[in-house]
Amino acid sequence: MVVDPGRLAAPHGVPGHLVDFVEALRKRGIPVGPSETVDAGQVMSVLDLLDREALREGLACSLLRRPTHRATFDALFDLWFPAAVGQRADGSTAEVAIPRTEDDEVDLEALRELIAGLLVDGSPESLQLIEQLTAQLVEELGKYESSKGPSFSAYQALRDVAPETLVSRILDGLLGNAVTGEHPGGDYAAEVARRTARQRVADFRKMVEIETRRRSAEQLGRERVATYGVPKLAEEVDFLRASDSELVALRRTVTPLARKLASRLAARRKRSRAGAIDLRKTLRKSMSTGGVPIDLVLRKPRPARPELVVLCDVSGSVAGFSNFTLLLVHALREQFSRVRVFAFIDTTDEVTRFFDAGADLGSSMSRMIREADLICYDGHSDYGNAIGVFAERFSHSLTSKSSLLILGDARNNYRDPNLAALTHLASVAKHTHWLNPEPRGQWGSGDSAAHVYADAVTMHECRSAQQLADVVAGLLPV
Repeated sequence: MVVDPGRLAAPHGVPGHLVDFVEALRKRGIPVGPSETVDAGQVMSVLDLLDREALREGLACSLLRRPTHRATFDALFDLWFPAAVGQRADGSTAEVAIPRTEDDEVDLEALRELIAGLLVDGSPESLQLIEQLTAQLVEELGKYESSKGPSFSAYQALRDVAPETLVSRILDGLLGNAVTGEHPGGDYAAEVARRTARQRVADFRKMVEIETRRRSAEQLGRERVATYGVPKLAEEVDFLRASDSELVALRRTVTPLARKLASRLAARRKRSRAGAIDLRKTLRKSMSTGGVPIDLVLRKPRPARPELVVLCDVSGSVAGFSNFTLLLVHALREQFSRVRVFAFIDTTDEVTRFFDAGADLGSSMSRMIREADLICYDGHSDYGNAIGVFAERFSHSLTSKSSLLILGDARNNYRDPNLAALTHLASVAKHTHWLNPEPRGQWGSGDSAAHVYADAVTMHECRSAQQLADVVAGLLPV
């Protein structure tokens, strides 16, 4: 295969290539400053550039500030510092080759056995063979012709191989092909082997995806592949589209995010400690100096921690968003004099008892869904009824010192939005804010009543953790 050298060349040498790589990190939202770039250059000057893994770790140490950015960094590193150029090996020169039938077709069953055997071994030598096999697999099964020439697809490369079917074979190999059902070491050894088998299959999938991105970047350019083939930062992942693994990564960002918001709040309180200028008293005092305001009179600050009341939709469509926001609120609970949490699906119940200080948030969410009274009809979101029940049963929880925070997408399944009840609650609370995880352009579409509710209360778009942090930072007490 002929590769355009212009796509891969570094016209300004290694320093220019490093700067291009840093620019790609910045475009994906990873903060990298000039000092980190200089540090990375120093790291590259002392490392063996042919040792990719040492180079990867060295650049990660010098350029990254948060561990949650590592997945995005690794994907970009594989594009800017590829393992090879073009087709890495063919069946005649590689130590391992894709098995074929007598008709020169790919023998899929033999291929699965070969992959399972190498994954069971797990040695460095087997890893090298897996890498060779992966390159052949992408070239043989993942290649297709597009309107712009040859392209590559990880889905197509893995579709016929079906690596998820290899877990049982790898498990048997790790456990010594036991046939009695009683594996040595008992249930513990079986569980360890099961997790190891799944992890090795996941690693194999990742190798195919990396190889696919590398080959695609040679055809389309790494900048273009980086726009769609590189995972988003955890704080930029869309709550409503996040996978289970992305939600796990999101939960790991809660503590540092809460710490950042708390420090920002402390700085704001420190600046406001002296109080604002009292213009009337200042002018009155200036009469003794001929009207020149030499001495400024400051208003006496009245720092106070408000009460927070959270009303959140925990139905399946927005459960991930509500979960993450509740985690963040729980981490910031010390910034408020009191926090009360109410959850709903088609009716409302107080769930504050599940979120006591020191409680495990994962088990708290599970207990809330299992034990709280959140469904009274068909289990579909009914914001109108939920807000009405809250106004009828729990309105006493709101005072003139309370801030009401509503979490949900406002998709009401074409039911009565009960705007009057929401307007009454907003009139009682000191502040009322609605956090909506849907894009603003979708508010009011289909069964969404967001445009109706937005006329009564302030509604904020909170699609990602970054947007949520910005909104919460503006809502924190001062």
